[in-house]
Amino acid sequence: AGQIDPSSYVNNMLAPAYQAIKSVNPNVMVISGAPAPTGFDNGTNAWADNRYMAGVAAAGGANYMDCIGVHFNAGATPPNATSGHPAGNNHYSWYFGPTLNMYYNAFGGSRQVCFTELGYLSGQDFGGVPSRFSWASGTSVAEHAEWLGQAVSMAGNSGQVRMVIVFNVDFTHWSDDPQAGYAMLRPDGSCPACSTLGAAMGR
Repeated sequence: AGQIDPSSYVNNMLAPAYQAIKSVNPNVMVISGAPAPTGFDNGTNAWADNRYMAGVAAAGGANYMDCIGVHFNAGATPPNATSGHPAGNNHYSWYFGPTLNMYYNAFGGSRQVCFTELGYLSGQDFGGVPSRFSWASGTSVAEHAEWLGQAVSMAGNSGQVRMVIVFNVDFTHWSDDPQAGYAMLRPDGSCPACSTLGAAMGR
């Protein structure tokens, strides 16, 4: 608390790591650490990710990354939506497109975005979601699959995205951290997202 400092991240972690990696193999892609997306910002215990990334950019972070790391895991609307999230506000972090644009524009378009975590939560086949994830209570498995495919298509067509890692393929953990609800492989062994992602990838 009180020691959040994006310039320290750039100077003491990102830049040294980038330089060490590139000295061994310049072809290895270096992705900046993806902060947790949140609108919470009290200046002491937490900074919102838009303010933090603006600080990384101001500290010259673009010189020490090949791609901007991003997490998007709180969507409960189609990827092209910009309003209507069940959480009841229009903060960019609830929406795929605005999140992508915020990160990309933070660096003036000088670096593409890499989604190191992209996922949609559905608790349909688990009997619901934990209370702190209530914003996802209305997301069906079919929507989970459809939105993953749409998000990957949007990413591929945007010119702003270099890579997407889907969160996740086959996690089974289910508790107050419902990772299994993000999984492509559902408890009955089906994989609706396999079809939608396959189509998005042109297969």
